[in-house]
Amino acid sequence: MIIKVDHTIYERLTATEKQVVNYINMNADKIANMSIVDLAEGTFSSPATVSRTIKKCGIGGFAELRYILSKKNNEVSGSGQVNEILEKSLREATNTVEQLTIDNILNAIELIQKAKRIYILARGLTELVAQEFSFKLQLLGYNAFQISDPNVMEKITCDVKKNELLVIFSLYGKTAELINSAENAVSMGAKVISCCCTDDTPLRSLSTVYLKGYKSNYVSIKKFEVTSRMPLNVISRILIDYLAL
Repeated sequence: MIIKVDHTIYERLTATEKQVVNYINMNADKIANMSIVDLAEGTFSSPATVSRTIKKCGIGGFAELRYILSKKNNEVSGSGQVNEILEKSLREATNTVEQLTIDNILNAIELIQKAKRIYILARGLTELVAQEFSFKLQLLGYNAFQISDPNVMEKITCDVKKNELLVIFSLYGKTAELINSAENAVSMGAKVISCCCTDDTPLRSLSTVYLKGYKSNYVSIKKFEVTSRMPLNVISRILIDYLAL
């Protein structure tokens, strides 16, 4: 039995939810290879019902259930590895959302809306996140510019105005030119929003608003620094979606 629920919880489930629990327990060897849509069709329910039932039984969601089943079945290849990868992505996205406070998001939104000009700074692979963020801000009518050249960003931030804004995307917050740019902006009285995945960075104290994402320790390509920027993409999307309302 994969999903174990005590009598009290079981009695609170609807007839359809009980059917979902029974189906999972009777088909534990198949669930790891199924999608939530497959499970919904197998129980004549909906994906929302499946998700709700699993959470009522104390499991975080369908992805977590598949991951648990993969480990329980000692799957070291194929679906087991895929489920582990899916669980990592889910954990990064979920934990990033949970770590963000509503006040910080709204404060960042207010700074963006009031800024006369917005400079989006990033280096390396994170430039891709910054490019998308800058492009979408431009589509929404904001005066936004994405800068990746270290010489340009340090020179521009020496002349930044008080009514202008820096938005910095950095996975580790250790890049010297980004830190120097933030210091320049602060000295000129400009506001700074930093989006990082660590507390151990000077950008935290330099920022008017600091948005922290969650980064998994897992690295798929260990020879190069190509760690997933998913947490930063999640933060970027949250800000853009709110601004687009």
